Amino acid sequence: MPTLGALTMDPELELTFAMPEGGKRYGDKQVRGLSVLTLASVLDGAAPRTLPAGALVLVSGALPFRSWGAAAVALETLLQRMAEAGCAGLVVTTAPGPHQPYPQSLCDLSGQIGIPLMATAAPVEYWAGLVASLHRQRLAAAERRAEQLTALVQQLPAQLADPRAMQRIADWLARALGIQVLVSEPERVLAAAPPTAAEHLAQAIIRQSVEGSASDGASGPHTQLISLAPASGAQTVLAVARRIPFSEGDLRLLQHAAKLLGLVDQAHRDSRAAADASHAVRVAAAELLLAGELTTARRVLDPLAPGLLDADFGRVFVAETDPADRPGAVRRCETATAGRALVVADPSDTARILVIQPLHSGPNDDTVAHELTRLVTAQGPVSSLGGSGVYSLSLLGQALHEAVSAARFAPYQPDSVSLSAQHTDFVSLLPPQTAQRWARHLLRPLQSDTSWDLFRDTLPVALAYPNTVAARRLELHRNTVTRRVARAGELLCLDLTEVHNRITVGLALELVIHRDLPETPTVPHQGVPPVLLDLLKAPHLDAWAEQLLCSAGADQRDLLTTAEAWLACDAHLEPTARMMELAEGTVRSHLRALEGHMSRDLSSLAGIRDLAIALYLVTGRFAAPVADRKLCPAA
Repeated sequence: MPTLGALTMDPELELTFAMPEGGKRYGDKQVRGLSVLTLASVLDGAAPRTLPAGALVLVSGALPFRSWGAAAVALETLLQRMAEAGCAGLVVTTAPGPHQPYPQSLCDLSGQIGIPLMATAAPVEYWAGLVASLHRQRLAAAERRAEQLTALVQQLPAQLADPRAMQRIADWLARALGIQVLVSEPERVLAAAPPTAAEHLAQAIIRQSVEGSASDGASGPHTQLISLAPASGAQTVLAVARRIPFSEGDLRLLQHAAKLLGLVDQAHRDSRAAADASHAVRVAAAELLLAGELTTARRVLDPLAPGLLDADFGRVFVAETDPADRPGAVRRCETATAGRALVVADPSDTARILVIQPLHSGPNDDTVAHELTRLVTAQGPVSSLGGSGVYSLSLLGQALHEAVSAARFAPYQPDSVSLSAQHTDFVSLLPPQTAQRWARHLLRPLQSDTSWDLFRDTLPVALAYPNTVAARRLELHRNTVTRRVARAGELLCLDLTEVHNRITVGLALELVIHRDLPETPTVPHQGVPPVLLDLLKAPHLDAWAEQLLCSAGADQRDLLTTAEAWLACDAHLEPTARMMELAEGTVRSHLRALEGHMSRDLSSLAGIRDLAIALYLVTGRFAAPVADRKLCPAA
């Protein structure tokens, strides 16, 4: 519903608050209808004695600004009635100009009773559009409430055997409509919201059993009594009551709620059979989805979860668990996703659970991912989680392949969660002990130098940015940064102006400074020290690289060729453009597209590092041996 403040922004209505403080005090007040009265009817006392709650009252006709008299008295009476009905505000038509359309007595009364005074210079005909708009918004509000209940119905399969389901539905209904709710049988109460609802509704239940009709009296609480299963002859009844009458939309919601409660009531009598049927349907729907049979999957699942698959895109998650704990893990995943996803135990793997999430709220809906991540971090039966990116719902077979690949390197993540390669930290996938040995061997010339503390503080920033930018970030002189970088290059026997060497040294510094292991032995290892290629031999790193570059490789602009040329030119645009015979703007647009595909910032050293290493692992053409060139004797 629109607010008074929003209506004043409509130029056609030419609506203003009569008092300067009106906008601040009443701007957020909602308008639920419009009542148009003529000035003559107000002066003659012919105005309606009851007005709709939330209505904006418009009085049309020229007001006697110089001689108020009877008009002021009539408007005061109208204001009192509006206050009793809970109206939104009073509007009078007036000619354009700076004059005050209301006498001071009306302004004082307005402040006392909380009904704002407003004025409009627009003809009454211009307000017809507001009437139509309010009507449409009322219909939309009713539809939204129906959609809320439909969403509640869609949660039914996951809650059929839950003894608390009926109480949760009653609580939801009480909040949604502001009512007293009682679900009962002749001998007992099944659910009540609030807990005191039984005593308020006892008389209504007795009256229904005697008269066989719901109370619709104009005074006192308005009640509705609905049988949950009239066809079966069951005596379970939904009884509701509140002070204001029920609208058609409210009654429609109550009918849906009664059907849902009836299903829950029946489920309590035969929960095991319903659970078995639900499981079979879900597994069948999941298998059809992963096989690309979207239409058939929808037809199979709709009776159980209406509308769940009515989306264009989706994601797949693979949760790993101990086979003995899988039934409990499935129930936890179903509870966590709350009807927003299809959860099944993988028939082909006794330790795996598949979670298929249709994205009804758009591709950025991370609610299911957050809930599943919480299950992993809670140290329950779900031990690790892999997830895919966003795919068309007809291509979920590919999404499953990506999720399985992500699940392979999820155990190497600090939280045992890997939601696609784009969100996976490359450094955490490296073998920790071997990576530390390699990094310490590479940096030994720096660590043994008396200036190690200066190198440790300067190089991570100096390698990631031009010297001028690094100096500003470090609050040092540019020449100081240049000297330290040059000295580090001399000690390492590496040209730190080359991007591959910056990547190598930056990775080693991150491992030593930020990823050091508490159990790292102080006694040097015997034998040949590892090289960078030794760190990149794990199969899960190949899977990470393939998934990271998958969408970029499918781009028709041949982005990976541009990336290789850019890295060969030490990440400089101009020489890359010359090498490829392209405009600099084209190269720049290719790099921006790569950033989007990879979810990496290619202006950062970490982003360039992930691109370079992934290219090497996928193509084998990246000059990774530059990173393993023979170190100077001091190393």
